[in-house]
Amino acid sequence: MLRWIEGLLEPTQRTPTEPPNRGLGRFYWHYLRQIPWLIVALFATGLVVALLDVTIPLFIGRVVTLVSQYRPARLLAEAGPQLLAMALIFLLARPAALLAQFLVTNQIINPGFTNLVRWQTHWHVVRQSWTFFQNDFAGRIANRVIQTGPALRDSMVSGTNAVWYILVYGGSSVALLSAMNWHLALPVLGWFAAYAVLLVRFVPRLRERSRAISEARSTLTGRVVDSYTNILTVKLFARAQDEDAFVREAVDQHTTAFRDQTRLATGFTMLLTLLNSALVVGTAACAVLLYRSGHIAVGAVATALPMVWQISNMAGWVASNVTSIFENVGVVQDGTRSIDVPRQMPDPPRAVSLSVSSGTIRFEDIHFDYGRDRHVPVLHGIDLAIAAGERVGVVGPSGAGKSTLVNLLLRFYAPARGRILIDGQDIATVSQESLRRQIAMVTQDTALLHRSVRDNIRYGKPQATQEMIEQAARRAEAHEFIVGLEDWLGRRGYEAHVGERGVKLSGGQRQRVAIARVILKNAPILVLDEATSALDSEAEAAIQGQLDALMQGRTVIAIAHRLSTIARMDRLIVLDRGRIREMGTHAQLLVAGGLYAQLWRRQSGGFLADAAPGEAPAEGTPRWQSRAH
Repeated sequence: MLRWIEGLLEPTQRTPTEPPNRGLGRFYWHYLRQIPWLIVALFATGLVVALLDVTIPLFIGRVVTLVSQYRPARLLAEAGPQLLAMALIFLLARPAALLAQFLVTNQIINPGFTNLVRWQTHWHVVRQSWTFFQNDFAGRIANRVIQTGPALRDSMVSGTNAVWYILVYGGSSVALLSAMNWHLALPVLGWFAAYAVLLVRFVPRLRERSRAISEARSTLTGRVVDSYTNILTVKLFARAQDEDAFVREAVDQHTTAFRDQTRLATGFTMLLTLLNSALVVGTAACAVLLYRSGHIAVGAVATALPMVWQISNMAGWVASNVTSIFENVGVVQDGTRSIDVPRQMPDPPRAVSLSVSSGTIRFEDIHFDYGRDRHVPVLHGIDLAIAAGERVGVVGPSGAGKSTLVNLLLRFYAPARGRILIDGQDIATVSQESLRRQIAMVTQDTALLHRSVRDNIRYGKPQATQEMIEQAARRAEAHEFIVGLEDWLGRRGYEAHVGERGVKLSGGQRQRVAIARVILKNAPILVLDEATSALDSEAEAAIQGQLDALMQGRTVIAIAHRLSTIARMDRLIVLDRGRIREMGTHAQLLVAGGLYAQLWRRQSGGFLADAAPGEAPAEGTPRWQSRAH
C-alpha cells in the first residue's frame, strides 16, 4: 500500500516545458500548480487534525463536568456512552487523521515533491548557456538547485499547518469560550491582537535575514568547492593559507548573517513567551473570578485552562516554525538567483533540427565582441567558406579569435552581426542540440566525467556496444593503457573510474579517451582545438594516422599553436586581431613571407624542421608533412 501511495507522484516523470516565472510568488506557484490534488489533500488532512485537536480541551472539561455530576457508582451507567464516544475519537478518529496527514506529507510530498523541484530546476539550469556557468561558482549553482527543493517543500507544508492551527484554534477557542461566557474570550482576543503585531513587526525582518543567510551559505559552498576542485593548483603554488583566508571570509560573513537572524529570532521567541504566559495567567484569573461569582461551572474552568494552554503551545510551535519557514523562504529566494533566470541563448520558438548532407560551412560578415567593448570587437568582418570535406587549419597569435570562431560555430555565443550557415541552413534557426550533434570536438583542456572509462567513451554514442567502444579506443591508441587501469575501489579496465574531471589519468591519457569519444560519435563536422597538445611527439605521431583517417570524408576545422600539426591541412587561415590576414596552403604561405612565415620561423617545437620558404623538408620528415610543402 505504501509503495502504491508513494508512486502517485514520480518526480522525474514530469518534464517541464517552460522555465519558472520571474518573482518569488510565481516561482512557488510554478511548482505548486503541478500538484493541485496534493495541496487539497494537505489542507484537508491538516484541517481535520486541527479540528480533532480542538476537541481535547472540550473533552477534558466534559469529563470534569461528568465526574462532578454523577456519583462514582452511577458514572459509567449514566455517562458511559459519552465517555466511549470520546475514547473512540481519541483511539480511532485522531490516529486515522494523523495517518492520512503523514501519508500525504511523509510518503508523497517529502520525497516526491522535493525531488520534482530538484529535477525540474536541474533540467532548466543545465540548459543554460555556457556563459551562465562561466559567471558563477559551480558549487553555488549546485547548492541552490539541491537546497531549493526541500526549502520550498518545508515552507509550504509548515506554512499550511501554521495557518490551519492559527485559524482553527483561534476561531474555535474564541467561539467556545464566548459560548461559556464572553468574558473568557477577552484574554484570547487580546492575545491574538498582540500576536498579530509581533508577526507584522518580525516576519518581514526574519525573511530578509534568512535570505541573507542563504546567500552567505551559497557563497561559502561555492568557495569551498572552488578550492577543492582546484586542489592541485592550491598545492602546486603552496597557497593553502591563502585559500584559508578566502574561505574564512565567507565563513565570517555567514556567521554574521546567522547571528543577525538568531538574534532576531531570540527576541521574537522571548516576547511570545511573555505573551503566552500573560494569556494563561489572564485566562486563569478570569475563570476563577467567574467561577467564584457563579457565572460559570467547574467544567468551564476545566475547558478554558487547557484550551489557552494549547493555544500557547500552538503559538510556540508556530513561533519556532516561523524562523524555519522564513529561513526556507530565504533559501528559495536565494535559489531563484540561479534557477529563476531566463535562458540567455534559447532556441528560437520554431527551431528545426539541423540536417547535414555534405558539411559545407560559411561564415558571412561575422562580428563579435563578448559584450565588453563594442569599439574593440574580437572578430570583425569574417567571411569564410569551407567546402564539404575540406580540412582547414586556423592559426594565429594568442587572442586572435581562433577559439571564438569555433565557439560561434557551436553557438555557445551569438554573433553581434552576420550569420553562420551549414549546408545553407542558418544555425541561429536550428535547435542547439541538433547543431552540436553534428559536430565532434576535441578540446585542448580535456575534462572527463567522474565515471567509468566506458561511460566517458560511450558519451559520444550512448547506444554503442562494448565492441564499438573498444574499437574506438584502439583507434585512439588508448586501449592498451585502459586495460591496465585500476581505480581506488578495485574496478579495472573499462570499468575503472577516472576521478573528477579525469584527474586519475595523465593529460595524454585524457586526450586519448576524448579522441576515442569523438571517433565513436562519428559526426560529419570535426573540430580539433589543440587536440594533440597534451601528447608527446611519439604519442602524437601514433595518433596522427588515426586522426587522418578520422578526417576523411569530414569537414575539419583544426586549431593549433604547434604549426607542424596542421601544416598538412588543405588550407590554412591566419587570424590576427579578429581579421583574416592570410589564406592558403602551408607551402603558399611560406613563400608569401607574411605572418604565417614569421610564426613558422619562430616555432621551436614540432616535427618539421624550420625550413626556409621553398626549401625541401628535413630528412626523416613524415610523408604527410612532406606533401604539405
